[in-house]
Amino acid sequence: MRFRELGHTGMKISQLSFGASSLGSVFRDVPEDEAIATVYKAIDLGINFIDCSPFYGITKAETVLGKALKELPRDAYYLATKVGRYHDREFDFSAERVTKSIEESMERMNVDYIDLIQTHDIEFVHLDQILHETLPALVAAKEAGKVGHIGITGLPLHVFDYILDRADEGIVESVLSYCRYSLNDHSLAAKFDKYQAMGVGIINASPTSMGLLTERGAPDWHPAPKEVIEACAEVVQLIQSKGQDIVELAVQFACHPEAITSTLVGTANPKNIEKNVKFLETDMDQESLAEALAILKPVLNQTWASGLPENQDPGVVVTG
Repeated sequence: MRFRELGHTGMKISQLSFGASSLGSVFRDVPEDEAIATVYKAIDLGINFIDCSPFYGITKAETVLGKALKELPRDAYYLATKVGRYHDREFDFSAERVTKSIEESMERMNVDYIDLIQTHDIEFVHLDQILHETLPALVAAKEAGKVGHIGITGLPLHVFDYILDRADEGIVESVLSYCRYSLNDHSLAAKFDKYQAMGVGIINASPTSMGLLTERGAPDWHPAPKEVIEACAEVVQLIQSKGQDIVELAVQFACHPEAITSTLVGTANPKNIEKNVKFLETDMDQESLAEALAILKPVLNQTWASGLPENQDPGVVVTG
């Protein structure tokens, strides 16, 4: 396992990290013992960064994770969780709520501090609230020793720029971006130099674009445009025809840039986490990569709306 420093935090975290959303039975009903065994397997394999949220499974993921962490030494892992999103359409980034949320998360996860606290999907609220209310509350929690570092998360890259360009230097130490650096969307790469120059660490999530780049394919609820879903399905068929695993190519591609500190993979299956780690032991098949990128070129960097109309990337329109 390779390790990279997350911005200027001093935290050297594993190139592949553990996304704990699956512990909340978000994608399937997961037996608790299997979920806990997956956490232990991840740690055994050298993964030292775990990302969670009270939103995942509506606190279930944090609760199950806490049962696993109770049996692990605190210096065996870095722990990240989030504030602000609690149900599908329940967002509360007020100072009072995020301060209370930190306490609730620590209790559920059986820890007395959180290494990285992150604002969850900030595109769903007016960003000035994040700047003037949420971040000051998180800074206060940091000064009180309850959290170590502060990050922001979201889908539109515009929201990161809005916050980073206006917040005092050094307050925001990381961004967690999902579905924006994968085989079908390289948009995040355009921000690498800026974030690095600011000392902001980059965490990449969902290398399979929320299931688009899997043999199971896109779930019915997937918000991607039809042409993106179809192109990704064509890539999956191509890789299958070559006797290869599309997830392997997707993970290798997402983990490749040095600018990305870590890529999150979510699973509640010990065998799957082991498989993901082994993907990094081999080099990408360059021929397969080139063929996949050729198929995806017509839809490259197409994304979808998430959050308030004012918070979208250029050209993305909120409908409905």
